[in-house]
Amino acid sequence: MPSQTQPARRKVSIERTVNAAIEDVWELWTTKEGIESWWGPAGFAVKVRRLDFRLGGELLYAMTATAAEQIEFMKKAGMPLTTESLVTYKEVEPLKRLTFTQLADFIPGVTPYEVATTVEFGTSPQGVRMVLTLDAMHDAHWTQMAVMGWESELDKLAKQLKPV
Repeated sequence: MPSQTQPARRKVSIERTVNAAIEDVWELWTTKEGIESWWGPAGFAVKVRRLDFRLGGELLYAMTATAAEQIEFMKKAGMPLTTESLVTYKEVEPLKRLTFTQLADFIPGVTPYEVATTVEFGTSPQGVRMVLTLDAMHDAHWTQMAVMGWESELDKLAKQLKPV
């Protein structure tokens, strides 16, 4: 009988340090208001539809292209301007670690699959260090798009924080 287990995917890491209090950074990752303030790359807006922040809980959000360049990209790719995404929390260690999976079900012509992401939080004299480790996407192009998206999102997150 063939195995139903998917092969292990390559992992990609992104690091970012922000000059802020760890509690403020955690709040941006774990509350409706926080998530809506920065989630989604530049040119997109996010609306949280449901948030059950706990182990096994889910975040359901809608991401809408709002800038002309992103609207054009979505249209050319044959994608709707608004996509809903479901996140499932797999590990929640307050102020230290957050692991979640997200269903990549928005790519035309690609069978939906889960992408796992872990965020590790640590403090240093420079502020809060976040290390995101995520599964590579199904190909190099989409992996690069995911990395660029997260880098843009982390820029937006940093702008929401007050320096300490």
